[in-house]
Amino acid sequence: MTHNMKIASVAAFLAIVFIAVPVLISASGRTDLYYTLTSVALLSIASAGVWLTFYIGRINIGQGAYALMGGYVSAILVVTYGWSFWLTLPAAGLFCAAASVAIGLPILRLRGVYFAMVTLVLTEVARLLALALPVTNGAKGMVSIPLPGALSVFGLIIIPDFATLHNSRLAFYLLAAALMVACFAVVYRLVHSRIGKLCQSLQQNEELASSIGVNIAYLRVIAYAVSSFFGGVAGAIFAAISQSIYPSSFTVTDSVNFMLNCFLGGLGYVFGPMLGTLVLYFGWDLLFQTGQFQLLIYSTLMIVLMLFLPNGLLSLAATTRKKG
Repeated sequence: MTHNMKIASVAAFLAIVFIAVPVLISASGRTDLYYTLTSVALLSIASAGVWLTFYIGRINIGQGAYALMGGYVSAILVVTYGWSFWLTLPAAGLFCAAASVAIGLPILRLRGVYFAMVTLVLTEVARLLALALPVTNGAKGMVSIPLPGALSVFGLIIIPDFATLHNSRLAFYLLAAALMVACFAVVYRLVHSRIGKLCQSLQQNEELASSIGVNIAYLRVIAYAVSSFFGGVAGAIFAAISQSIYPSSFTVTDSVNFMLNCFLGGLGYVFGPMLGTLVLYFGWDLLFQTGQFQLLIYSTLMIVLMLFLPNGLLSLAATTRKKG
């Protein structure tokens, strides 16, 4: 794809997300779709973090832990300490990044299924901590979290108070979509940078990368920290949308789904998590009509896709271009 084609594709995508979708939803009157698409955008952000750990050759099934941490950090800072939501957003991400560094230093030495099993346990540990710690209010969770207030710089209001808006769902959608675009822009730039090339070498052969002077421990921790930052930010916005957070808000099932989003979209493509999340989210809802057979059909379709499209849905486009 040429440089001009890439620019045109990005422009078309932005036009669809920020212009076409709100116009079509407004015309149809289906404002409930704002919440659905907001969820897709936020799940895409968390899944992008999981994709980053795949990029360094690690199977991450613990992103739900950081999403839960981010949600609680934001809620506690807003409700207990009176912070502005806009300050808690980066604070939640940074807290999760710091926690991931402390956790990642020992566990990132593990590989394959061993690393996967440890990360799988993290989500359950986070849930149990949320149940046990007094600051999280235990099983009762944290409720009545206020909507994001106004964001102003030098007295100029950049983002209005969500509570004063006629349609806060649209505001949350635009916020989630903007952060999703920013997130994938960061991931794309990271992957195509010098650090990205070094991270790719870890996926292929860590021993060889280490033998030529690559600081593999540093790269693993950096990738894992960025991954957890994305999970924390997504969790913080989820808490703001629902105005509540509970120990069960993010479970092991969510962590597995974040991983499946990456597989479905394609591990070899930066935008794979975005497409995978969109298809998986709407696909699951569509299968709801099948009743008790929903999980059976869903599982069968996933197995078939893995067998016939091991490189994900985006590999179809790559195959078509090659044939063309």
